[in-house]
Amino acid sequence: MNQGEKPSFKRRVINFIVDHGRMIEIFFAVLIALSLFSNLFVETNYDLKEYLPENVPSETGIDLMSREFGYPGTARLMVDDVTLYKAKSIKDRIMAVDGVDRVIWADSKTDVYQAGDFIKSSDLEDYYKNGHAVMDIMFTESNLSSRTSKAIDSIKKITGTKAHLVGPAVQDKTIEESLASEMSGIMVLAFILIGLVLCLSTTSWFEPLMFLLIMAIVIVINNGTNIFLGTISFLTSSVAPVLLLACSMDFSIFLLHAFLRKKEAGEEPKQAMRDALDEATGSIIPGGLSTVAGFLMLTFMKFSIGYDLGIVLAKGIVISLATVLFLMPAIILHSYKLVEKTAHRPFLPKFGKLGRFSFRARYAVLIFTALISVPAFVAQDMCNFVYGGEAVGSSPGTKLYEDEQAIDTQFGRSNLIMILYPNTSMVKEKQLSDELEKLNYIKSVTSLANTLPEGVPESIIPKSQREDLHTDRYARMLVYIRTKGESDLSFQASDQIQSIVRKYYPKDSHVVGETPSTQDIKETITGDYNTVDLLSLAGVGVIYAITFRSFLVPLLLVIPVEMTVFLDMTFPYLSGKSIVFMGYLIVSNIILGATDDYGILITDTYLNLRKKVDRKAAYIQTVTTCTPSILSSAMILSGAGYILHYRSSIAAIGDLGELVGRGALLSILLMVFLLPAILYIFDGPVMQGRKRHEKRLRRILERKKLQQETSH
Repeated sequence: MNQGEKPSFKRRVINFIVDHGRMIEIFFAVLIALSLFSNLFVETNYDLKEYLPENVPSETGIDLMSREFGYPGTARLMVDDVTLYKAKSIKDRIMAVDGVDRVIWADSKTDVYQAGDFIKSSDLEDYYKNGHAVMDIMFTESNLSSRTSKAIDSIKKITGTKAHLVGPAVQDKTIEESLASEMSGIMVLAFILIGLVLCLSTTSWFEPLMFLLIMAIVIVINNGTNIFLGTISFLTSSVAPVLLLACSMDFSIFLLHAFLRKKEAGEEPKQAMRDALDEATGSIIPGGLSTVAGFLMLTFMKFSIGYDLGIVLAKGIVISLATVLFLMPAIILHSYKLVEKTAHRPFLPKFGKLGRFSFRARYAVLIFTALISVPAFVAQDMCNFVYGGEAVGSSPGTKLYEDEQAIDTQFGRSNLIMILYPNTSMVKEKQLSDELEKLNYIKSVTSLANTLPEGVPESIIPKSQREDLHTDRYARMLVYIRTKGESDLSFQASDQIQSIVRKYYPKDSHVVGETPSTQDIKETITGDYNTVDLLSLAGVGVIYAITFRSFLVPLLLVIPVEMTVFLDMTFPYLSGKSIVFMGYLIVSNIILGATDDYGILITDTYLNLRKKVDRKAAYIQTVTTCTPSILSSAMILSGAGYILHYRSSIAAIGDLGELVGRGALLSILLMVFLLPAILYIFDGPVMQGRKRHEKRLRRILERKKLQQETSH
């Protein structure tokens, strides 16, 4: 900058950051304290149904039922090695538990105190066989109510070690307790893993401590600022800190290494930091903005858990950028001597051989990619997906899963569907009950019309005993079907029940429960995928286009990112494993958000090298130079993902972690082998576009210089 020339806005901001480090540190200290306090008031939601749009059928029905009757939590209990009479005693004790509304068991159909010969086996087989008794429990309040949670604890005390307890209420309680016990351990493991990777990939023992300190600050501030959302989903609460830790580590690495290079070149510390900020922002800000753009696209999901996760992750990246660019310079200036004193030899090898191997394999890689792209695209869309809450918490290896298998082995499935309809005619209600009972998958139907003996008026029953089935305006029917909550059979049963209900009550009738809600989640979330995916690609593409002043480069960069997602999803298809669709929807954005930095780094390095050397040398040097940064970053992301996968007992979190972990490993291969090969093949048009842009830039600068000289 010439003497007397006014510094640019960017330089003025950089000067402020470097010259007012103490004030910035105080500001962040206050922000950290406020965040720790406000995080205490951020609530966690465990019910996926609450993220459905308000206008979907099941959500409309749930809202109406909640107003008229409340929306009860449900559970299913099996007790082993009990006599018929002992089971009756246990059922009566459970009925007396505060928070339990009703228990449906064999005595709902027959008098279990009759002599054995007088009891029909058909009246018992759904509820008692081979010394096992199974009961369907409805609670007074919702699955997530603290009263329901206490009732579950009381039931466990009554039944002891012989009991198997499952169902939505038990699952939600299990998820809540699992998160509380697991996430602190997961975060500790993530920090240890990242520390180890950083020790291997950096050249100072103190560097990893500095990076982890910055990321801890980012996580604390991001968690605290969630107070503006009030409530976040359990998925967001558990995965956001770990993924944020992995996705934004690059920013701090870029800045510190830029500072050390400037200082080694002979610059005094503050000037080295000014120049480092000037240099690093060129890669940090575009990479950060493209990551933010990818995460923000999740907010366009109709299934609003995407909004929840997208806002928290995007906010976290912005906080990470702000912390690295404003707070980290002050920390570096305080501690760079420690970095120098604790320097050690590089542990990672030179990657020249890898660069040369990648170059030799370039055509084979391109041909292989072309051959597998279509099959991978088809395969990733044919995975066996699951959608609802039932699939989220009962993953193999958990107590809940084992209990479900034990109950299903003895008695098969049991799934509550509730029907809400106008309270206009007991005759019509009885007809509906009778028709439903004839269906072969129906286990039981409970309505006031089929409970009252024929000819007995409703008014004879005390209001307190009938109000859970009838109000002044609406009636409710409880239907248990022999299916799991989510399956093709349960969806067919739900559709048929809804069709029968509409025959009797064509207007103002609703069918609700886990199965109808899961159907709506499936319809909503599958409709979201294409929208979110296209918006994410468009948003990141715009950032790429602005960064590289090119329309071609964004198209080239998107290829390895999309191939990463396609190949990642091919694995569960080939293995036949069911995965939670939410993980599939979210992972493409996470991979996009995490790996776009690698694409920017490789492309920027290649284009800069092409000013000095031919395309072969640029190819090899790009791979040699960029691989250490990509390897360390991707290993951190992969490790964080696999920690979530192996340490979380919650299927949705475990599936998401596996997809992220495997996707990060695939991104290493595709970024090191595929992207350089693509840049090499399209070198001509890319470099021509670059030259045209540089010519335009020179003309603009010349005009500005001429205008300044004329004005003087």
